[in-house]
Amino acid sequence: MMQYKGYIGKIEFDEQADIFHGEVINLRDVITFQGKTTRQLKKAFRDSIDDYLDFCAKRGESPEKPYSGKFIVRIEPELHKTVATRASLSDKSLNAWVHDVLAEACHQSVDK
Repeated sequence: MMQYKGYIGKIEFDEQADIFHGEVINLRDVITFQGKTTRQLKKAFRDSIDDYLDFCAKRGESPEKPYSGKFIVRIEPELHKTVATRASLSDKSLNAWVHDVLAEACHQSVDK
């Protein structure tokens, strides 16, 4: 994983082609990059992001920003009730409770 200006790149190595290639994963627009060395890969990643931002500016468009911090989750009504109850019992809003549970889940998955 690589980060630059809030954008995250996921990298893979193609053994057959003997090249690293990657894609920016935290937006809908498609931004790819590649390089034979890690130095080339890092430069290609930064250049691709900068090119994307320049392209948007030239077109007078706002670049897609990596995640707004809002998302909608659809769950069964019974689970919704249970989650809301757990949040209330924890003296937290539903948003704060879900935030804490997701943050803990992500922290655990990174540590494993």
